[in-house]
Amino acid sequence: MKTLIVITLMLVLGVLASAGVFMLRKGDDNPAARNKRMAWALALRVALSISLFLFILLSWHFGWIRPTGLPTGR
Repeated sequence: MKTLIVITLMLVLGVLASAGVFMLRKGDDNPAARNKRMAWALALRVALSISLFLFILLSWHFGWIRPTGLPTGR
């Protein structure tokens, strides 16, 4: 479970980085295509983040993961 969560977080960061590259790149292609790719990358990042959040909630609900919290009394 933890590995899947970490991999999804890395994918979110990778898509965010690719959106930044699309935003900052100046090339021969037209700006409309570049903006479309950047918007698609940001939409994918939002979709991955929401799906990760829902997956964590469902995992907790079904008992696949358990919150441990911070140790108290120290």
